[in-house]
Parts: sequence; structure tokens; C-alpha cells
Amino acid sequence: MAAYAALLSLKYIIEQIQLHPRPPISLDQNQVDSLTDSLNFLQDFLEVYSCGGGSSSREAADVLESRIADAAHAAEDIIETRIVDQIHGEKISSEELYQGLEKVIQDMGFIKKDVMEIKKKNIGIIEDRLHINSSTLGGSSSSPLTTKQIAVVGLDDQLIEVMDKLTGEPSNRRIIPIVGMGGIGKTTLARNAYVKFMKHFDIRAWATVSQNYNVREILVEILLCISKDESRESLSGKSEGELGERVHKSLYGRRYLIVLDDIWSVDVWDKVQLFFPDNGQGSRVMITTRLSNIVLQLIGSHGLVMDLLDDDKSWDLLCGNIFGKEEDCPVELEEIGKKIAKNCKGLPLSIVVIGGLLAKSKPTRENWEYISENLNSIVNLEDNERCLKVLLLSYHHLPVHLKPCFLYMGVFPEDSNIRVSGLVKLWVSEGFLKPISGKSLEVVSREYLEDLFDRNLILVHKRRLSGGIKFCKIHDLVRELCLREAEKEKFLYVRRPQDLNIPQGIINTQRRISIHQSTTQKEYLLVAPHALQSVPLARSLFFKFKGVLPLLDHCRLLRVLRTTDTCVTTDTYENSYKENTHCMYTPEDVLEDVFQLVNSRFLAVEDFRDENPCRFPSSVYILWNLQTLIVKNIAGFVVAPTEIWKMTQLRHVHFFGGLEMPDPPLGGQDGEFVLGNLQTLSRIRNFKCGEEVVKRIPNITKESEGYVSSYYCLKNLGRLGKLESLDCSFDSLNKPNRNDMLQNFIIPNSIKKLTLLGTYLKWEDMKTKIGWLPNLEVLKLGQDSFVGGEWETVEGHFCNLRYLRYVFWSGMVDDRQLPLPTP
Repeated sequence: MAAYAALLSLKYIIEQIQLHPRPPISLDQNQVDSLTDSLNFLQDFLEVYSCGGGSSSREAADVLESRIADAAHAAEDIIETRIVDQIHGEKISSEELYQGLEKVIQDMGFIKKDVMEIKKKNIGIIEDRLHINSSTLGGSSSSPLTTKQIAVVGLDDQLIEVMDKLTGEPSNRRIIPIVGMGGIGKTTLARNAYVKFMKHFDIRAWATVSQNYNVREILVEILLCISKDESRESLSGKSEGELGERVHKSLYGRRYLIVLDDIWSVDVWDKVQLFFPDNGQGSRVMITTRLSNIVLQLIGSHGLVMDLLDDDKSWDLLCGNIFGKEEDCPVELEEIGKKIAKNCKGLPLSIVVIGGLLAKSKPTRENWEYISENLNSIVNLEDNERCLKVLLLSYHHLPVHLKPCFLYMGVFPEDSNIRVSGLVKLWVSEGFLKPISGKSLEVVSREYLEDLFDRNLILVHKRRLSGGIKFCKIHDLVRELCLREAEKEKFLYVRRPQDLNIPQGIINTQRRISIHQSTTQKEYLLVAPHALQSVPLARSLFFKFKGVLPLLDHCRLLRVLRTTDTCVTTDTYENSYKENTHCMYTPEDVLEDVFQLVNSRFLAVEDFRDENPCRFPSSVYILWNLQTLIVKNIAGFVVAPTEIWKMTQLRHVHFFGGLEMPDPPLGGQDGEFVLGNLQTLSRIRNFKCGEEVVKRIPNITKESEGYVSSYYCLKNLGRLGKLESLDCSFDSLNKPNRNDMLQNFIIPNSIKKLTLLGTYLKWEDMKTKIGWLPNLEVLKLGQDSFVGGEWETVEGHFCNLRYLRYVFWSGMVDDRQLPLPTP
């Protein structure tokens, strides 16, 4: 909820100022103590109590939470405005800061009194009926995602029907539509059929369409499925016609299966079907849709209609999600459990979500009756509203620490495949995670995410080679819930593609703003930049428009800026600039002006300068609290200034075109040039891994380095005891000396993922350098990483290896997924 997030955010700001080696401002200690006391009191209250009863109690709770959020936000505004003014040299008296905070402290005192009265009288707010244990806040879930089996029932008959259509007559291309309401399992059925027929079809490809479809993106997704050699980067410069021609050529003369998931218009089929050849090979195109009229237009009949589950199958599905395959439902809960399953009206999504909710509560009749009583008032609503009400119940009974994380999922566009590592960085930067002693905020964030996975509110899209989750996504209905609740609580404002304008009276009071790309670039250029000229309270801004960055003069308090999903050329950018010179940056100004956002914690932007190398603006040093810096440099690598070693809050640094890190300054006080929070350094060029450097990045866990010669002190890598992922490559023009490598290349035992390129070691060196690493799970050997005759493996080596990739001199790739190690 917004109130809880606001409390944690304010605590985080105060803590950052108190602990920073060079804080931009100082706060009165008595005020800090008073604020902290109030914040802890209100935080404890929100963690222990939640809304129950009727609509009047919900309204009372909303008013109270709004007061809490407003007070915390007021303190944030006062403190962060003072920081901006101080760093930019504006003269503001300390008395204004003091008096402003005094008023907030007074307001919080009034709120505390009202809360104590509520606790005493128990009016409108009751203890959480689901008995969610507050002692588990931030902890990992009881059933790890990696071992939990997702129950899937009720699809057997439909799957047999789909199998017959896929493998039977006729031999010409055939469309197989699967139709049904949202959440009924259309995609699950299609996915099961898709997996079952891996060998029957020469080629299989899957593309998600959605309401705001993009023909070019559909063709790219199909090509990525068809060929492992393709990448988004290699296809980015191709036109829609070129992509379609490549699809047609790849499919011609082959038996193929294409799945088009979530079609909302027959127009999309009209635009892509000409690229799917009908060559008499028994090819099939399977589509899923919620709209029956589309199926009638496509094939003249109703297609495969998915019905709601009957009571028995609903109960089986509910039990599977609560207890898994190994346990049975307690006898005393069967009657009420079957009632809950029946009241879900056979919708698998509703059953799965409620099952996740029940799995997290104590298995008592009282708790299950509470769920049943609430369901009875909402499941009879029609269409998607019914499911939203069920999802809303699940949201209300999330532990309060998970609610901000769940609502945050609304910032991503529909059908997004969300990179988990990026999501974790965003959550940390937002400041609404509750710290847990002995755990980094990144670890806490991943535990929160695992909990949301287990509750079936967030779905796994793709796993890493090591088994971890790489991409996640949320169902459309779940996302709709996120947006409704987030906007109602003023936690997040999302401008959707179909919105014709951005209401100025609404957006200028928002603290988090996500603007999803319009169907046309012209529409955005006319609307979005002007709207963003007056968002003085904005702390987070998300957009991804081609070559467009609105002026940020009026976003002085921004903490999170994410624009890197765009991939544009300088020409495109400059054309946009010429048309909108009153509200856009020139390419040369982008980084310089972005680095004036002094409260930034997360910056993901593009650098459009046509220089190689580019000089990094030294003004980056004024970003006193920057944690994540991601730059897509268009032209080439960037040279960082020495001031980067003073940025003690840095946690993750990634430059797509490469970054040259300077040597740390000599001298200085103890800890002055130590990046103790730094965990990730990606695409670093010529990084001199000397003893002094290693001492200043003691907690690095992931490093991607490009060495150009062999005399750097590689042996110091062994001193990075927390390093888990290392990507090390050598320039082909500077072939390393093998003796130097054997003597100096020391890999720490902590390594889990290792990627090598151009190291020119011999296969016999594998025994001494890599084979014995006890934690190695993923090994990628690029071209010329190892040379010579045969690789003779040694028994007992690579005891935890799960994935091996080797690129031969010819460019051929050998991928091997290895069986899990025996415990």
C-alpha cells in the first residue's frame, strides 16, 4: 500500500543521510529521533492491522492510510528539496528545513493519537483474519518455487482434441483456434500442446500478440524461436517486409507449428498470414483468443471452446495448488473447501489465485470460512469484474510489505517479459523494501518476488541456465488489478496507449509516472513531453519512446529514471528534436542534464553522442545517492572520471558500449574511495585489477571485463571472495601469453558462472584453472578460450556444473544442459 511504502521510503532517506560519508545536508538529531519514533510506530501498526468488515471500515482505513502517506510525503518533499537546493548552491536557510519538519512531526503526532484510539476501541480495523505472521516479513516462502509443482487439471479432453487437429488431416495449412474467457487456461492448453509436439514439427514458434499488437514484433518473436543465431540486435535494423520475407523463407517446405497467443483482432491475422506458406506439409497455426467472433471470421465455426471447470475438477485444482500432490486436504476442511472451489465458478485463474492465498494462511476452518464468506459477495459478478474482485481479495490479504512490490508491477506494459534482475534493482532504488539484518536489499527483494510467485500473482516466464528465474510476467487481469489499486492509492499513474491525453490536474500530483508507448510516435510527441513539464513531485519516471527525452527541469526530485527500452539512431533522435526544440534535449545534453537530477538512485538512459570514446560528465559526482547506472551508449565506450570512486552508494554499473574505469585516486582517508556497496560491474574495458583496485570493490558479485593485454594483475581476482559471475575476454589483437595466464589468472572459489573468450589456454589447463571450482554451475567457453587437442575430463571435477557452452573455431556452438548434481 502507498502509506506503508511512504513510511519505509522516508526512513530510507533519513538513514541514507545519517550513514553517508559526505551527506549533502544535516538533520537535527532530535527531529530525526522524533520522526523515527513515529515512523516505527505507524509501520508496526500497518504491519499488524489490516482492514476487515464492511465498506465503511474500508473507507475509514483509506482515510487513515491517506493521512499517513501525506505526512510521510510532506517530510520527503521538505528533505529532498533542501538537498537539491544545497547541491545546486541555492541559498535556503536551515530554519525553513527545521520548521517544515516540525510541522510534519506535529501532524504525525496527531495521527499517532488517532491510531492509539483505533487500537484501543478496535473501530473499523481488525487484526488480520488470515493470521499472516508479521515475524515472517521479508522472509522466503515456505515452499520454494524451484520445488513446487503447479497443479494443472481439466485439460485432458481439450488436449486430446488439439492433438487430433495438430496431427490429423488435412495436409494443407490449418488454423486451430482456442477460444474462451480470460484466465480459463487457453494459453496453458496451447503451451502443453506446443511442448508435446517437439518432434512432430520441423519448426515451432510462439508469439504473444495482445490488444496493441505490433506486426514487426510478432515476426521478430517468430524468428527468435526459429533460429538460435538470431538476436533482437541483429534484427533491429530490418524492415517489416524483410522480417516477413525471412520468416516465409525459413518456413517454406517445412512442417511448422506457429502459436499466436492472445489475438484481439482479425486484422493481425490478415497482416501476418501471408508470411506463413501453405505448402502441403501438414503445418498448423494455433491461435488463442477471448473473442468468439474472431474465430467465426477465421474458420467459419466456433473452434475449440474452453468451458469452465466443473465442481470436481475445480476442487482438484484448488487442492493441488494448496497442498501439492503429496498431501490430502484435512477432512474437516473438505466441505468448506469444496464450497470455495464451487464459488470460484470454474475459472482456473480464480482458483489458482485463491489457492495461493489459502496456502499462505493457517489451514483452519475459521480462516477458510472467512475466505468463503468474502467470495460469496463477489464471484457472482460477470465477466472480468468477477475475477478482479477475487484478485482484489488476494491483494487485500497480501502481507503489507508485499503490496508496494505487487502494485509496482503496473509500471510495465501489457504482456511484458520483465527481467528479474532489473526489477530487483528498481525495487531497491524505490526505497520501499523493509531491511532485514544480515541480508542485502537485493536478497530481500528476490525473497519478496519468490513469495509473489508462490501466491500465483506473478508468473515465471523464463529461467536462467542455473535454474533461477530470469524473466517474469503477470496476467492481464492481475495487471489490471495493479493499475486500479495503484491509481486509487495514488501510488502510481500509468498513461496507457489508448489514452488520448494526459490530464494535467492528475499527473502533476503523482510521484510515480509510467507512460506506455503510443501507437504512433507523432501522438507521443504532441502529448507526452508537454505533460511532463509540470510534474514537480515525481520521484519515478518510466517511458520508452524512440529518440525522445523530455526536458526534466521540472522533475528536480526524480530518483528513478528509466528510458532504455528504446533503440534508436542518432538521426531519428535529431529528427524528433528538430520538430520539438522547445521540449527536447540535443544528443550532447542528455547525460549532462540527467546528471543534474541530484537525488537520482536509478538511472537507465541512452547516450546519443557520436563520439568514441565519450567523456563521462564529471558532474556525475553530485549524484550523492546513485545506486544503479545503466547507459546504452550508441557510438562506443565511455571513459569515466576519477570522481566515480567517490560515489560510495553505487551498487550496479552497466554500460552497453563499454566503460573504462580510471585508477582510484591515491591517498585519502580510510574508506574514502571504497565502493563497498558495488555488486555489479558490466562491460568494463581495460580494468586494471591491481591490489588497490580490488581492495576498493570488496563486495563485487558480478563482473564483465574486457582485457586487452595480459600484464594486468589477474591474480587479484582471487581476492574477490564474493564474486559469483565473471565474464573475461581478450582483444584478438593482443593474444595473451599462456605462461602469464597460468601464473596470474586466479579464479575465486565463489564463482558460479564463468564466461571466457580469447584466453588461449590449453585444454590441459582446465584441470588446474577451472575444473576444481566447487560452486561453478554455468561455463561458457567462447572462441579461442581453450585451444589444442582433446579435453580430457577428470573424475570429481565440475561437481556442480549444470550448463556448458563451447564455441568452436568454425563458429559452431555446442550447448549442453547437464543433469542436476546428485546431492
